[in-house]
Amino acid sequence: MPELVIDRVGFGHGDAVRLIEQVQLEYVERYGGRDDTPLDPAMFEPPGGSFFVGRLDGEPVASGAWRRRDDVLALGTRVTAEIKRMYVVPVARGRGFARRMLAHLEATAATGGAEVAILETGMMQPEAIALYETSGYTRVPGFGHYRDSPLSRCFAKRLGDATARTACSAVED
Repeated sequence: MPELVIDRVGFGHGDAVRLIEQVQLEYVERYGGRDDTPLDPAMFEPPGGSFFVGRLDGEPVASGAWRRRDDVLALGTRVTAEIKRMYVVPVARGRGFARRMLAHLEATAATGGAEVAILETGMMQPEAIALYETSGYTRVPGFGHYRDSPLSRCFAKRLGDATARTACSAVED
């Protein structure tokens, strides 16, 4: 089975821009509109965050990012990293790439000092909710741009020593 190679790229990198646009089009299909959460590309630059693209045989097939948040209290801490722009292109789904990207995001966020990973998803993405729940995330009160939306679901997971150790075996950035 081909290996997913994950690299850190800038938010404005061509592959990142293409994958972000694809996920936005999926939001339009599922929710009737784009995600209009205010995002500054600088949020995804080290040390405050990172954006990653996963490639299969050199082709970009997955994305994911994290950004530090100190304004969200989750699982008893404000030392959090918010997972953003998790996406796998349709032809590459069902092969474990989303789970691999999520583990990479958790590991790099933990290495960056985050104690808890937080994320927001929606009810029209049941496969994402299943991924997060089976990866150890628990529901938390709403936060962020869509905190009051009845379709929004927020989750958190403590990033412990096991996550930090995983960073050592993660594909280098």
